[in-house]
Amino acid sequence: MGTPEFAVSSLKKLLENGYNIVGVITSPDKPTGRGQKIGESAVKQFAKSQRLRILQPTNLKNEAFREELKSLDANLQIVVAFRMLPKTVWQMPEYGTFNLHASLLPNYRGAAPINWAIINGESKTGVSTFFIDEKIDTGEMILQEEVEIGSNENAGSLHDKLMHIGSELVIKTVKLIEADSVTTTPQPSNVKVKTAYKLNRDNCRIDWSSDLETIYNKVRGLSPYPVAWSILINNSQELNVKIYEVKTEKVNHNNEVGSIISTKNDVKVSVPNGYVILKEVQLPGKRKMDIKDLLNGYLFQENAKML
Repeated sequence: MGTPEFAVSSLKKLLENGYNIVGVITSPDKPTGRGQKIGESAVKQFAKSQRLRILQPTNLKNEAFREELKSLDANLQIVVAFRMLPKTVWQMPEYGTFNLHASLLPNYRGAAPINWAIINGESKTGVSTFFIDEKIDTGEMILQEEVEIGSNENAGSLHDKLMHIGSELVIKTVKLIEADSVTTTPQPSNVKVKTAYKLNRDNCRIDWSSDLETIYNKVRGLSPYPVAWSILINNSQELNVKIYEVKTEKVNHNNEVGSIISTKNDVKVSVPNGYVILKEVQLPGKRKMDIKDLLNGYLFQENAKML
């Protein structure tokens, strides 16, 4: 059970290891992009290429879906980046249902664990497998593997790293279940944990009154998707700008927060303890581009600022 590219790696690894995939459950097709063409999930596309049976329920509690799922006669269900399952679904197989989650649980339960680990400046994260229970990402843990987060790593590179390590962890978990040698560990309930909140327009906006490190971590934690953004005021223009990559310069100055200093080669945004140097941005209706390419055809006025 899975939907995005992150889940494809685990499905592929299961097939490579000779496991019999009796069915693939993924999200329904939906319109995507400017043309609103009907798009298939990454998991569906791969499953079709392997001629696997595909189910795309809109409602996981639907009786017809449950009957179809039951008819597959699966003895184990594996969930990677899917939806919250009703109890009748996760309890169905003989060996239960386990989930692969892209964090070191109990930290970063929720929708965006890869992004928030970087946004919060963590130096390590990882992947966890656990048996599903009634709540989100709270079930008894089976295995974990730790991964270092590089100081320049962004969400895209960390996603790919965790995707491959996670697929290996899925195989290790299946082999333990197969050998009847699983030992689970309850997640601690008496500790304060960090949450991987769903990303939205508000929490992806840059607050230029934050310090250099906070802004730097936010930009790389949201790159290449869903992308940090800011409002650029340039003369009478008010533009929503996506910011993919920045560098930092720690220095004392007296400039107003958010004010822009532009030269022929770079653009700096003033923050309380220095400057955020823009490296890769995207203006509305334009392609993503290196700041030097942008400066060839776009002029920042003296009073330009980020809000």
